[in-house]
Amino acid sequence: MLPPYAPQAYVNFNEAEPRARMLAALDGVRSQLGRSFPLWIHGKPVTTTETFNSISPADPSRVVGVISKANVELAEKAVRCSADHFKEWRRVDPDVRARMLIKAAAIMRRRLYELTAWECFEVSKSWIEAYGDVCEAIDFLEFYGREMMRLGGSHPVTPVAGEENEVRYIPLGVGVVIPPWNFPLAICTGMTSAALVTGNTVCLKPASTSPVMAALLVEILHEAGLPKDVLNFVPGPGGSMGDALVCHPMTRFIAFTGSRDVGLGIFEKASKVQAGQIWLKRTILEMGGKDCIVVDETADVAAAAEGIVAAAFGFQGQKCSACSRVVAHEAIYNDLLDRVVAQSRALTIGDTTTPEDFYLGAVIDENAHKKINDYIRVGKGEGRLVLGEGKVPPKGYFIPPTIIADVAPTARIAQEEIFGPVLAVIKAKTFDECLDIANGTQYGLTGSLYSRDRFRLERARHEFHVGNLYLNRKCTGALVDVQPFGGFNMSGTDSKAGGRDYLQLFLQAKSISERW
Repeated sequence: MLPPYAPQAYVNFNEAEPRARMLAALDGVRSQLGRSFPLWIHGKPVTTTETFNSISPADPSRVVGVISKANVELAEKAVRCSADHFKEWRRVDPDVRARMLIKAAAIMRRRLYELTAWECFEVSKSWIEAYGDVCEAIDFLEFYGREMMRLGGSHPVTPVAGEENEVRYIPLGVGVVIPPWNFPLAICTGMTSAALVTGNTVCLKPASTSPVMAALLVEILHEAGLPKDVLNFVPGPGGSMGDALVCHPMTRFIAFTGSRDVGLGIFEKASKVQAGQIWLKRTILEMGGKDCIVVDETADVAAAAEGIVAAAFGFQGQKCSACSRVVAHEAIYNDLLDRVVAQSRALTIGDTTTPEDFYLGAVIDENAHKKINDYIRVGKGEGRLVLGEGKVPPKGYFIPPTIIADVAPTARIAQEEIFGPVLAVIKAKTFDECLDIANGTQYGLTGSLYSRDRFRLERARHEFHVGNLYLNRKCTGALVDVQPFGGFNMSGTDSKAGGRDYLQLFLQAKSISERW
């Protein structure tokens, strides 16, 4: 009998043992940089003549891994292979599939520091952010394994005399999984394992800026006993090859996490019925956010400032849940702003693969660096720059914490997802205005309210329109099965990753009745 699920515990890197283990892991991974990683198609590794490099954002001259590149022809082959092997995989007992996930979690737990170090190199996460990402991947495996054990088999319905009636949940078919780069192990693991444990076969196309973490996941799943032909690994360009996967008539569903625009494109393409397609494709889309922390005049301002800084600048603000807007009541606006600026100014920034363990690393790549700096230039014309333009390392894609105050609710930097360390601060006269501003975007992912007023906290439960609402705490850091994660409106299709109904997005219900 399995022990009850519980989230993986974090460590304190200020303590001697975790710090020593992390430094050893960084040295170990440093010796492996530049490894080549193949595709996996039809149960076999495939090395292509055309490759691409995964580059370290903190030092673009550093190659993390060399990845074989799939093309449209190989994508077509991967989908057909997935369709062929679905016939066998769907018949495997749900408990057996679940135990493969539990085994994979155990392997990850043994390699926790090593995987953390790989993330520091590939996406420039701080030690604790990278460690938390691996912990979340372990949590997904442990939780979804147990959930499949619960959902497998026959489910009771209201009895009727003379008949046996039941409901069973059956898999959908071939799935295309397209994870993001910002949680390169956790979200990749969550979507991939959910699709597999429910009996589907998968074509996994990782983000081109973090393919090494996805390749390591494939290795771990193979070691855990997953048949190699039920998971096809096809890294490559998101344009032609991604479209080939999404639009293929044998593709039954697409699970995607990423930007709003790419998500909308997938939603549109998947809605078109292709020649020979006999189903409506299901889409599980987790998209962007323009997340807000509201602070009213009754709040603990010191606690609010601490939560804002952590939510705005953890992992350089590159989270769909990151706080990119603060709406503060005018009575505490100046005090709160001063505290947030002072704490943000003290944050360290640098290469997180060094012994110093900086708070902020680099943003993901050159394109992100340019885009974020363009938004900062826009923001300077829309508000008052109170923090920014600080000193950064000479190489790498570094951007210092940037805070722009006195921003109008309709300003571009208050409406558009920036995905970087940029915070817009907005003043409001009343609590009603605070809520109106918080809800005044096309997104609805995460939000937070700091208040000591019980009736305002209760109003927020009903009127703050986000998928994940936090009261008197920061708006980042959701834990699996503690705060199931997913948002409203243009933040996606309202799926709840790490929740008790998530696996059913990858299943369909079949009612079976036999009259005696």
